[in-house]
Amino acid sequence: MAMVSGAEQPETAKRGKYATLLEPALWAYIDRVNAWYPPEMDLPVDKQRAVYDAMCRAFHAGTPTGVETSDNTVAGDHAIPIRRYQLAGKAPQAMVVCYHGGGFVLGGLDSHDDICAEICAGTGFAVLSADYRLAPEHLHPAAFDDALAVFEWAASTGGLPVVLCGESAGGNLAAGVAHAARRHPRPAIGQVLIYPELGGDESAGSYVEHAEAPLLTLSDIEFYRQVRSGKAKSPDDPTFLPLRDSDFSGLPPTVVVTAQCDPLSSDGEAYRDRILAAGGRAWWYEEPRLVHSFLRARKTVPRAAEAFTRIVAAIATLGKGEWL
Repeated sequence: MAMVSGAEQPETAKRGKYATLLEPALWAYIDRVNAWYPPEMDLPVDKQRAVYDAMCRAFHAGTPTGVETSDNTVAGDHAIPIRRYQLAGKAPQAMVVCYHGGGFVLGGLDSHDDICAEICAGTGFAVLSADYRLAPEHLHPAAFDDALAVFEWAASTGGLPVVLCGESAGGNLAAGVAHAARRHPRPAIGQVLIYPELGGDESAGSYVEHAEAPLLTLSDIEFYRQVRSGKAKSPDDPTFLPLRDSDFSGLPPTVVVTAQCDPLSSDGEAYRDRILAAGGRAWWYEEPRLVHSFLRARKTVPRAAEAFTRIVAAIATLGKGEWL
């Protein structure tokens, strides 16, 4: 029997164990993403950003009716751009401070604009999106410093209780802020972390089982971590990797939502367990048969849509000061 070259292998063979684990609708989403931003592309950062921004525009689902937006800045050592979302004619009960994903290298106010707008529409809360500084131009702790500054501004000037929310890299920032600001006069009343990168044990769990998962691999995580840090190691810095903190007491009620087929999924379990061990309240939900970045699949993959609905419900519950 003739050997089949890699280029000629059936698509199911290239997909390995994920060929049947992930449903066709999700594979259609993965293929659409890779058509924009193939994993093997080796581009300078400015071109990576151009591709990512174009992809985000292509996936943008529009703004729900009744959601109004306004752009502003948070002043400090430098101006941090922010975008506020609010339902027209409705006084919000809480403010959701959102930090976008993108590996600390990509993204901005536009990349996750529709997601923030849908969180606003689904909760009735005001949403504040933070355009933190990106690496490699601005190394750690620049992104964290901006994330903390936006939270402090929202907590001090908005008059509303604050729920922290972040996706991927943004989940890292949200958790870092929750740790750093737990003794703030107006600390966050909750945090919702969506497939966050928190610095868990890379020798076990999902880091091993899903090291080569679609859309995010272990090598991708290491690459973006090195870009963010300038290749300097920050093993015990909780503002870099929140799971490296030595104190998990005093954190707000926390919901972590991860994807089964994502090397980062075990971070959610570990983070929940650390908070519970310190006497806090935390919940971890691993969404089955989904991959990293599934929020962008919420319009085409029912499983992703259901997960997003649960995320919005968790934000709404925490913002009202209730428990899940």
